Amino acid sequence: MLRDTRNIFSRDHFTGIRLSYLIMAREITNIEPQKKDPKRVNIYLDGEFGFGLSGILAAWLKTGQELSDEKIDDLIHEDQLETATQKALHFISYRPRSTSEVRKNLEGKQIPSIVIEKVMKRLEKNSLLNDESFAKLWVDNRNDFHTRSRIALRMELKAKGISEELIDHVLENFDEDGLAYKAGIKYSNRLKKLDYPLFRKKLSSHLASKGFGYFSIEPVVEKIWNDFQIESNQMELNIKEEIT
Repeated sequence: MLRDTRNIFSRDHFTGIRLSYLIMAREITNIEPQKKDPKRVNIYLDGEFGFGLSGILAAWLKTGQELSDEKIDDLIHEDQLETATQKALHFISYRPRSTSEVRKNLEGKQIPSIVIEKVMKRLEKNSLLNDESFAKLWVDNRNDFHTRSRIALRMELKAKGISEELIDHVLENFDEDGLAYKAGIKYSNRLKKLDYPLFRKKLSSHLASKGFGYFSIEPVVEKIWNDFQIESNQMELNIKEEIT
């Protein structure tokens, strides 16, 4: 009597064989530090080089351990994410950066877009990236050390990838005339010995180079010149009083 073998070769049987083949694990046969970067290691699978990995992610791995293809893919993806995050942190360590600056920097390093977006979300979540804070800091820094007009600041922020809406918000209470005067005073000390036509020309050119317009420049030049004349007259009066 022939034995019924239909159950032995059932659909479930073949499916099981197929699935076991697809998820077949590979054994870690060696883990060694990379020569050029000791903070990373090389993972060898079944006697052959498999992939590189950061030491942090490889801390729980050991020789003899088996990894499925899915786990290998997860490790490689996490390594890409960690490496990209460290590159971004290094980039923003020198000075604050806008979201656009960080994204362009990572894109220039040929990092996959899906990894870049995850890095951006991670940095934003940890308050390491914030375009509003960046824009305010940029304007404050310019006002304190390298005074610029509203138009010049708008162009600079736009070049940094800041949105028009956010630029409008940051520059909402911008004191154009006050900053023009501040920039004029700082530069005009070297012009005190000039006659008025040359004084006016040089100071006007300097303020124009900062982006200030005619209607801010003209009154500032007049005011600073008049202040100098009052100061000079007062000094002459003091000298005369001392002599007499």
